[in-house]
Amino acid sequence: MKNESTISTGIKRVGNSFALALILALVGNSATAAEIGVTADKIIIGGVMDLEGRSRGLGRGMRDGINAAFNGQKVKGRSIEFATLNDSYNPTKTIAATEQLVGRGIFAMLGNVGTPTAKVSLPMLHQAGVPAVGFFTGAGLLRPGPGDIVNYRASYVQETAAVIDAAIRSGLKPGEICAFVQNDAYGMAGIAGVKAALGKVGDTQEIIGKLDEIMAQDGDNPFRNNIGPVGVYKRNTFASRDGYQSLKAWEASSGFQCRLVVTVGAYASIANFVGYATMKGENWTYSAVSFTGAENLKNALAEFGVTENVIVTQVVPPLNSKLPIVRDARKALGSRLNYVSLEGYVVGRFMLQALNQIPGKEITRELLLSTIKGKRFDVGGLILDFSNDNQGSDLVVATYLDNERFNILGKGDMEKLLR
Repeated sequence: MKNESTISTGIKRVGNSFALALILALVGNSATAAEIGVTADKIIIGGVMDLEGRSRGLGRGMRDGINAAFNGQKVKGRSIEFATLNDSYNPTKTIAATEQLVGRGIFAMLGNVGTPTAKVSLPMLHQAGVPAVGFFTGAGLLRPGPGDIVNYRASYVQETAAVIDAAIRSGLKPGEICAFVQNDAYGMAGIAGVKAALGKVGDTQEIIGKLDEIMAQDGDNPFRNNIGPVGVYKRNTFASRDGYQSLKAWEASSGFQCRLVVTVGAYASIANFVGYATMKGENWTYSAVSFTGAENLKNALAEFGVTENVIVTQVVPPLNSKLPIVRDARKALGSRLNYVSLEGYVVGRFMLQALNQIPGKEITRELLLSTIKGKRFDVGGLILDFSNDNQGSDLVVATYLDNERFNILGKGDMEKLLR
């Protein structure tokens, strides 16, 4: 149990509404604290995501998928309420929304969207004893991260490495791999993935040194352009010119030409950059991680007349998969099915399965976590394995845009894209 001075410090730091929930979680008796968010007929689960901002397609997709999974379902006689709040992909709003939901008394937080938003919410959830499950981010700060975190998806390191490995096998030189990323923890998670992939290739020490220098920059939106093969943009903006010029400076100083540009950002910002580079006459091939949102990115790129040469990695099965989980998602979501809403559906179904596998009638956070940790789950044919860490899936599927349609990247496709 925390002492009185510790509780007082928490109150000053997070504000009155969140502090009230914190006191209940920390000084209430153990049975009451463990059952926050659970009543005789309902389990209240929270979610904080962008529902109104520039990345709203991601938040709405996750919410749609989770709601579809929960629709009409009960756990030990209790219905599920999924209470969501908008943060517009803005960490300041994330803090306020998290305070509100924790103050209301949620059992767990599910499906939150974003890395910079997770960075501020995770310490709050840890302090209040609220599990964080199935967040829509592959950043390392959740692996393992502070508090009780359960990840569904593969990491950004795994996603970027999958593309870079395939490109190098197809004959690309390390110096021809560049990046355009969001200038925050999300973007730097992608750069960490580029570094990890290049670390497996010989004669890349100089490039890795540049990447280390870029990642070492600290503060809010620090200067990271014109240091190495990376261009950055400020979160929630469409700024492209400075990042583009940073890549051109790398070409001029290194003697290499950017052939593959790994992007890590929000779909509207990435589309704006690709459109700008295309207007400048660049014939680059681009890749994007799953967070970008394939369908949202495709629609945004169409406004710039870009319909090809874009790779997007996915962390869920293909939409035409015959797995039962995908079949069920198609039926539940209909025209709203896409890679983002499918992930939400998977996360929702996993949460239901874990809750139902808690032994006995009692539902507590501790019992939920003990049911998950060290176990394997078959969620509609999709295997999630938590036996060694807090990440269930290592699945990465590369797709590429061809004539306004995403196809699975097969043998020989990478060579064609890089020509």
